[in-house]
Amino acid sequence: MAAVATNQIFKNDIFNGKVLMCTGGGSGICRALTEAFVRHGGKAVIVSRTLSKLEKAAEEMRTATGGEVVAVAGDVRKPEDMENAVKATVEKFGALNYLINGAAGNFLAPFQFMSYNAFRTVIEIDLLGTFNATKAAVEHIKASKGAILNISATLYYTGTPYQQHAGSAKAAIDALTKHWAVELGPHGVRVNGIAPGPIAGTEGMSRLGVGFETESVPVGRMGDVKDIEQATLFLLSDGASYINGVTLVVDGGQWMNPNYVAYPDMVLTPVDLKGKL
Repeated sequence: MAAVATNQIFKNDIFNGKVLMCTGGGSGICRALTEAFVRHGGKAVIVSRTLSKLEKAAEEMRTATGGEVVAVAGDVRKPEDMENAVKATVEKFGALNYLINGAAGNFLAPFQFMSYNAFRTVIEIDLLGTFNATKAAVEHIKASKGAILNISATLYYTGTPYQQHAGSAKAAIDALTKHWAVELGPHGVRVNGIAPGPIAGTEGMSRLGVGFETESVPVGRMGDVKDIEQATLFLLSDGASYINGVTLVVDGGQWMNPNYVAYPDMVLTPVDLKGKL
């Protein structure tokens, strides 16, 4: 039995017997989401490219939760890697109930400094990676009447500066969420998304939160990873059984703030990323 988390809203056994595969689950927000799932009785497979980092994260999560977490190396840009990850998941646990598409790449770059390769790379990781993982997993999720959760962002809602690459990818992912919700709903599969806001203590915030001011958030604080965890647990649970095709924004209302200007007075250099992502 997984350990009970502090300040827990959901029953600690809510996902007993359920299996999650999470791309990008070895670090950042997606690691936290995976650990929260396991704390509530589930079993998980985390997928990313570097096996050594994944195995370390899996061991730390097993220690923290007392649950089962398995590391499987794979690049979301390669369909065969996603097929192998799904196969490994089902062979290990006998089923696949949930998929979280969290693998992503991002950086700050104005249009004039964005190379062809840098733009394409983010589209491949975020958008094609989401498609590849879902395509590989969907038949198993249909069989288990499970759910899919796509990690999105609010970047394209207002046209965030220096984020055209990630914003374009997330806009397309939100479209996939709707298309899949309609197509897979009749098979008993719900498809939703979460768009996190500024979350304290995350790598994304440290790299992308230049010029961020807490005053830009109407509720007056930065988000905590637990805010995203609770939203995730809800959307995957039976409590959200009539919620389908929704991208839930968890940002304290920040994207609606008309007075917020992201990345003021920044000086950036050309970004290529060739061989780095």
